[in-house]
Amino acid sequence: MKFFLSLISLVFLMASASFAVADGHDQPAYPKLADGSTQYAAFPKPLETYPQPNSSIMETLKIRAMADPFNLAASVIFLLAILHTFAASTFTKLSHQIGHRHEEELKRRGVRDELHPTGMQEVSFPATVLHYLGEVEAVFGMWVIALAGAAIYYHSWHDFILYIAKDRIFTEPLFVFVIMAIAASRPVLRASEILMAKAAALGKGSPAAWWLSVLIIAPVLGSLITEPAAMTIAALLLAKRFYRYDPSPALAYGTLGLLFVNISVGGTLTHFAAPPVLMVAEKWGWNSAFMLEHFGWKALVGILLSSGFYFLWFRKELFQISNQVASCEDGVIEEPWHDRETAIPAWVTLVHLGFLGWTIYTAHYPVLFIGGFLFFLAFSNATGHHQSPLSLKSPLLVGFFLAGLVIHGGCQSWWIEPILTTLPNQALMLGSTILTAFNDNAAITYLASQVTNLSLSAKHAVVAGAVTGGGLTLIANAPNPAGQSILSQYFKDGISPPRLLLGALVPTFIVYACFLILPNGAAKEQPPEIPAIKQTIPQH
Repeated sequence: MKFFLSLISLVFLMASASFAVADGHDQPAYPKLADGSTQYAAFPKPLETYPQPNSSIMETLKIRAMADPFNLAASVIFLLAILHTFAASTFTKLSHQIGHRHEEELKRRGVRDELHPTGMQEVSFPATVLHYLGEVEAVFGMWVIALAGAAIYYHSWHDFILYIAKDRIFTEPLFVFVIMAIAASRPVLRASEILMAKAAALGKGSPAAWWLSVLIIAPVLGSLITEPAAMTIAALLLAKRFYRYDPSPALAYGTLGLLFVNISVGGTLTHFAAPPVLMVAEKWGWNSAFMLEHFGWKALVGILLSSGFYFLWFRKELFQISNQVASCEDGVIEEPWHDRETAIPAWVTLVHLGFLGWTIYTAHYPVLFIGGFLFFLAFSNATGHHQSPLSLKSPLLVGFFLAGLVIHGGCQSWWIEPILTTLPNQALMLGSTILTAFNDNAAITYLASQVTNLSLSAKHAVVAGAVTGGGLTLIANAPNPAGQSILSQYFKDGISPPRLLLGALVPTFIVYACFLILPNGAAKEQPPEIPAIKQTIPQH
């Protein structure tokens, strides 16, 4: 199974990387756009090709829908995919019910323990199909099939191929796949655990102390190691130190919502860690000093306030869980060997941290970080006695989820752009926060970066709203699927999007208030340019 998953991952990586290879024979539909880029597919129509809006938002959307009916079809499909994510837990519940009835039927027939001649145990086809429909990470990939049908109907199969192979950039899904796999390795996780154990020791290492330590330190750490890596580490530590003790649904969803919000804003202390900031940092000249002055310190205040509020709100149950764990024999539950605090040679940990750093440094160059990942796999195999079993299932599913979101998100700018450009500055932050709940926040800031003559206050409002709303839904922030993939096993019938939304509302409101009320630094309209690595922006 380990080899099989590795083989699948390599095929996925090579296939995705090949999307960026141009064969030189296809003629672009739009050879020279205003920003100097080229678009090969006939859809979606570039924003600059529409008539300049001089009426209401609804009239503008009507004109654009009439100009290319595919716009409306693509957005309806995207809406259905979002609704599917909200219904995923229902599919999972039905799958469990049908599967249980199937097992009861097998027992009644007396064949429960018998194997099919092929060597496989008899399974229920309807239960399996419903199980796949309930896999949140697979939803957007499934609906790409419907999008392909609409693209072929309104345009052509060739245009769809060009859209996928040449107009979409899959660097972010590939990066998240690699960074998740490395961050989840035992040496990296143990090093992070030791760091957070120092803070948890102030509370005698109880689940409540670990809860507070992880939810505060890991998001801030995300500004250095990127948000996907911080999400992976935080989710794995919460699974080990908190969720395993079976918290109530209210506390479980509150913790998940708080984690998503904190991770989303925790990456704003630097200019390279949060996807929505990365989309605009180079073009707007925002360096890490600028981010820390205008966003980072506010985000830190928001993280402390929201974590402290939830800690006080759930303190009774958190202390109850801590007391139950303390009353257990030896104070812990028996763990598998790879989770126990056995020594790992320092040089092994340093090599793993080196691979993590290399992946972050080369985040915009798939050929480099994928090559590094192959060396990482070889090193992990050579030091297997110090490693946990390497599971690529979660990274693969999350990469698949983000790839589907890149494909769908690229067809939504026709309605997002007029909303962003027509809102006054006072409403722009709120509008950005709401839009983020229905689309990846990096897409929101990317579209804002394409607007000319946007004031500094408007730029600030868009980015603040985008990172603030990053915890409201699974699709609001790129690292969220990583946390969902790791922690979904602790939620009966999977994670419910409406309950996640409720769990994230309070910290979202607190962070929103921090960005809105706390003063900005004295800023120039054009901050100093940053010496950044040239990047290819994933237009989703």
